[in-house]
Amino acid sequence: MAERVFLTHPSLTLPSQPSPTTRMASTATAAIAASRIIPSATALSSSSYRSFFSSSSTSRSSLKCLHLHSSSRFSHLFVNQRRAEVRVSSGGYATVSSPKSLASDPDQLKSAREDIKELLRTKFCHPILIRLGWHDAGTYNKNIEEWPQRGGANGSLKFEVELKHAANAGLVNALKLLQPIKDKYARVTYADLFQLAGATAVEEAGGPKIPMKYGRVDVSSPEQCPEEGRLPDAGPPSPADHLRQVFYRMGLNDKEIVALSGAHTLGRSRPERSGWGKPETKYTKDGPGAPGGQSWTVQWLKFDNSYFKDIKEKKDEDLLVLPTDAVLFEDPSFKVYAEKYAEDQVAFFNDYAEAHAKLSNLGAKFDPPEGIVLDPSPKPQAEKFEAAKYSTGKD
Repeated sequence: MAERVFLTHPSLTLPSQPSPTTRMASTATAAIAASRIIPSATALSSSSYRSFFSSSSTSRSSLKCLHLHSSSRFSHLFVNQRRAEVRVSSGGYATVSSPKSLASDPDQLKSAREDIKELLRTKFCHPILIRLGWHDAGTYNKNIEEWPQRGGANGSLKFEVELKHAANAGLVNALKLLQPIKDKYARVTYADLFQLAGATAVEEAGGPKIPMKYGRVDVSSPEQCPEEGRLPDAGPPSPADHLRQVFYRMGLNDKEIVALSGAHTLGRSRPERSGWGKPETKYTKDGPGAPGGQSWTVQWLKFDNSYFKDIKEKKDEDLLVLPTDAVLFEDPSFKVYAEKYAEDQVAFFNDYAEAHAKLSNLGAKFDPPEGIVLDPSPKPQAEKFEAAKYSTGKD
C-alpha cells in the first residue's frame, strides 16, 4: 500500500518515540511532497461571453484576486490522489503515514452534501452549481483514451486557465460559493464536489434523484486542463448539427441531448455574461437571489418539464428561447423526445436522471474503480411528481 503524506500542524499526535530511521524517511518524503505544491492562481475578472449553458442565479462580483490553491484561506491541496496528500498550515508541518485511501471520504461527502443544501436554501444558486458540474464534465472527448487528456469530470475547473475560457464566464462565482465547503472537507476532491453540488441542486429544486457515484480523482496542475472550445455554443449557425457535434463527441445521443437541455427549466441568462437574454423581466426583476437576467421558465428555481411546454407554445416574450432551444422542436429526431417530455414529466425525469448521471461520470478516473455510492439506486418514478410542493424561494 502506498503511503499518504500530510503536512499539518506541529501539535499533531505522532506515533510515540519513532526511530531515527523513521524520522529521516518521513522528513525526506515530506520535503519531496512539499516541493510539488502548485503556486496560487493570479487575479481573475469576469467578462461577457457566449455559452450554451449560460444560466446563473448569483450576482456578478468584482474580484480582485482569487487564490485557488495556496493562501491563508486554503489549508489543503491534493498533490497526487493515489500516492500523497499534502496539507499545509501556518504553524509548520509534520508527517503521518497511513494506508492508501479513497479519492474522497464517504462521510465527508455526505456532510458536504448537507452544507450544499444549506447553501442552496440561502443563496438560491441551483442553476450556477449545475452549470459548474456540467462544464467540468462536458469537456470529455470519447476519442481520447488517456486521462486527463480526454477531459471530463476531473476538477480541472478549479484552475484559472480553464475558468477564463469563454464558455465558463461567471463560473468563478460558483467556485467562490463552494470553496468554503472544500476548505471544510479536505478529503473531498474538487471533481466530486462539483458533481455533488450539481446533482444536489437538481434534487433540491424538485427534480429527480440522480443515481450518482463518487471517488473522482482530481487533476493536479493547470497544464492538465483541456483546451478551449469543447463546450457547446448557444447560437451556432446550424444548432442541430452543432449540438450533435459536441454531444456525440462526449458519447451522448439525441435522447440525452434533449433530456439534458431540459435543465434550462432552472436559471437565467445574463446578457453581460453570455450575450443572450434581456437585462431583466417581470419574472426576474425581484430575484430571488440577485435580480435580473431572462429565464427560460416562469418559476425558474423549480425543476419540472415547463421548459419544454414553454418552448412549444412560444407565447411569452419574457421567456428566453435560444436557437439551441428552438431546434429541439424543429429537428425531427429531437422533436420526438421534446414532444414526449412536454406531455410526460415522469418520462422526462427518468431520462434526465439517467443522462445527468452519465454526463457526471464522463472522463472521470475513479478511486476505487467502481466508485463510491452514497445512497441506494433510486427506482424509476412510477407516478407523477407533486411539483407544487417545491417553492421558488418567493413564498
